[in-house]
Amino acid sequence: MRLRSMIVIAAAATAVLATTAAALPGSPADRPQPLPALTTSALAARYAADSGMIVRAARAAGRAGDTDLARALDGMRGHHFLDFSADGPGQAVEVIGNLARATRVAILVPGSGTSLATFDSRGTASPQGAAVALAAQARRLDPGAPLAVIAWLGYPTPATISPAVLTSGDAGQGASALRPLVDDLARHGHQVALLCHSYGSVVCGLAAPRLPVTDIAVIGSPGMDASSVRALHATARVWAGRGASDWIRDVPRVRLLGLGFGPDPMAPGFGARIFACGSGGHSGYFQAGGIALRNLAYIALGDPARVAR
Repeated sequence: MRLRSMIVIAAAATAVLATTAAALPGSPADRPQPLPALTTSALAARYAADSGMIVRAARAAGRAGDTDLARALDGMRGHHFLDFSADGPGQAVEVIGNLARATRVAILVPGSGTSLATFDSRGTASPQGAAVALAAQARRLDPGAPLAVIAWLGYPTPATISPAVLTSGDAGQGASALRPLVDDLARHGHQVALLCHSYGSVVCGLAAPRLPVTDIAVIGSPGMDASSVRALHATARVWAGRGASDWIRDVPRVRLLGLGFGPDPMAPGFGARIFACGSGGHSGYFQAGGIALRNLAYIALGDPARVAR
């Protein structure tokens, strides 16, 4: 028992030190670019500028011998990025759809193990692939709906196997970066929904208090660093879904010495609106044809009555 306690304490100390270092001033996630004017011309200028940055970053990665990153960045060329940085762990904020004409915006917040190198390399398990799949599903359900989707890698995600993934340090940094984007979109008159996967649901939980969003949906969540929906102090509808084969269901729901994220958002006492996600696993929520993707699209569209429970 004493040895187990010492291991837990050591892990917590390591995680706290790591996440404190990651949150020092100057980290890319501390400096998100403010939104440009949401006009066709202003957005086109931003997209062109960030595309140029991506080209230069791809060349630099190639010269450094980082072939995986160079290949990933090459695949981003010509896409519509509101924000991009190759400094440190990097950040990428890609828009799918016409943000100048949209009245609703869905922001996809990814979980651990996500980086520039994996931003679009794992199909619908990647932020870019998930955003494309969500936008396509929304068009099938409601052709012509004024919806834009944002794949948001705006924070340094912790490694999937690391002490930091057990704490909310990186999530706090992500929440601090996410709030300005949501606030800017709301000031421009957009209705915003957050779709938060895995560790990303901790980010959304920390960002939630009085955030101007209509919906927060968590999928494959280890917890939201809150005891209940009421404790989130959110004005939004809060949703939770989990696939029947998702291993996250077996993660212990504890909070000890800074480790863990509190109760399961799927638990009846938490107070979230539970929605169906079918039989899929932890990386399968945005797969085409699945009930999870369909429900997430209805949440993104702001149509809660059609979400299958």
